[in-house]
Amino acid sequence: MPEANETVLEINLGNLAHNYRFLKSKIDPDVKFLSVVKAHAYGSDSVAIAKKLEELGTDYFAVAYVEEGVRLRENGVTTPILVLHPQFTHFEEIIEHCLEPNLYSEKTLNSFISVAEKLNQKNYPVHIKLNTGLNRLGFDQPEISRIKELIWDTSSLKIASVFSHLAASEDWKERDFTVGQIDLFRKMSWELIKDLDYEPLLHICNTSGVINYPKAAFSMVRTGIGLYGYGNDKTIDPHLKPIGKLKTIISQIRPLDQGDTVGYNRAHKIEKPSRIATLPVGHADGINRIYGKKKAGVLVKGKFAPIVGNVCMDIIMIDVTGIACEEGDEVIIFGGDQHPVEFAESGGTISYELITGIQRRVTRKIIPEKVENQ
Repeated sequence: MPEANETVLEINLGNLAHNYRFLKSKIDPDVKFLSVVKAHAYGSDSVAIAKKLEELGTDYFAVAYVEEGVRLRENGVTTPILVLHPQFTHFEEIIEHCLEPNLYSEKTLNSFISVAEKLNQKNYPVHIKLNTGLNRLGFDQPEISRIKELIWDTSSLKIASVFSHLAASEDWKERDFTVGQIDLFRKMSWELIKDLDYEPLLHICNTSGVINYPKAAFSMVRTGIGLYGYGNDKTIDPHLKPIGKLKTIISQIRPLDQGDTVGYNRAHKIEKPSRIATLPVGHADGINRIYGKKKAGVLVKGKFAPIVGNVCMDIIMIDVTGIACEEGDEVIIFGGDQHPVEFAESGGTISYELITGIQRRVTRKIIPEKVENQ
């Protein structure tokens, strides 16, 4: 049970290992595996997750920003780290900490070449992102010849990988578009690397790509959300185990009569004698206002208790009428029998937003190896 007045996110490394092995089973043994650990490893703990994945044998990591990669290096992580969205002002820091930048435009490529040459780098590993239809970051097809010119004219860089990002790999209605992206990536990457005297890694598959388009694995795949227990597919989700379980306790239970109201703006009106419990968690912790007014609920003694009234900054109120519970009893917000996807959908959002939104003031507790059905 959490300590008094504490909300805890339990992070189950056994479930992480299960998910890693499941996803690895979907690709050929010689295909490399890149683990995405950006955003505190999807709201969990990037250092604990990365160290476990290193132990499991991951070939690469990816983070969004330089400071995320620096944190891993400072905590002893030695596996190669791709920085997906580096900023110009951090290029020297990238080299200082042996991180590998994604170069996605002529400006980023030119700028990194200048920094690498100034620091007397030779064959520094970089990653070239190609835009095949997501239209976010990346070089377009007409720019391939320019990339080649810039790379050929310097000895400071070496292409570690060429990659792109699928836009709708989880949606079978968009299969034609996805196949088109894969074909375009194959053509663009070949045009870029065909004259090299070495062979960069190629990768386009994300978690849904691994599951739905395994033949497009090329030489490496990138998985993020799947490692944390979500497959974006109701047929795959049962094979994955969410690594996070968010728990709290009951701070107080208050009996209320018909006509009483609960919380700010008197948002919940009592229609019959009820027991209302307060919990020490709120929108400052990542349980946003979208879950209030009975849109979502929690589990108390294994029974569903709806969130009533408006979610407050540090508190939510739940209706525990008919549930034999006491102050100090444990409450499961999500995890275990309360699947995070279901909780997120009840508020009209997605699992990504829910799990990455759990704030850092919530205590993280690492569960080493026990595998649970969550």
